[in-house]
Amino acid sequence: MEFTLDTFISLAGLLLGSGGGAFFTWRYMRRKAKAEAVSAEVEATKEMQDMYQQMVQDAQSDREHYRSERNELRGIVGTLEEEMRSMKKLWTDKEIETDRKIAQLGRKVEAMRPFLCGDMLCKKRQRVQVLGNEESEYEGIDEVKKEGV
Repeated sequence: MEFTLDTFISLAGLLLGSGGGAFFTWRYMRRKAKAEAVSAEVEATKEMQDMYQQMVQDAQSDREHYRSERNELRGIVGTLEEEMRSMKKLWTDKEIETDRKIAQLGRKVEAMRPFLCGDMLCKKRQRVQVLGNEESEYEGIDEVKKEGV
């Protein structure tokens, strides 16, 4: 096997022409693939950043929504507390008024006692017990009640 100058030239031409082109093409394709991978990674990072940004905005809007709802519920509770206070005061005032009226009626009944008599036909006005649970001072009162007079 003899190697001549023509062989080397044709071999160099072959390597540079077709074989060398394949080497440069391979390097170009490798760089292009790396660039596409980096570009895809950048795009994915941008999408993740957009997603996180949207999540932050959603969280802030939810926070505002819950804050306004909380404030509204606090207002309702305050209103209900105020209504309860006013109702309690009204109830207490009515209870005091009722006790006052009962005491007034008790004094009226006590004042009328000398004029009460268990016997409707009696002119003497004997003292009787007004309450049904106590024994009457007038002995004939039970008989009068039984007769229906």
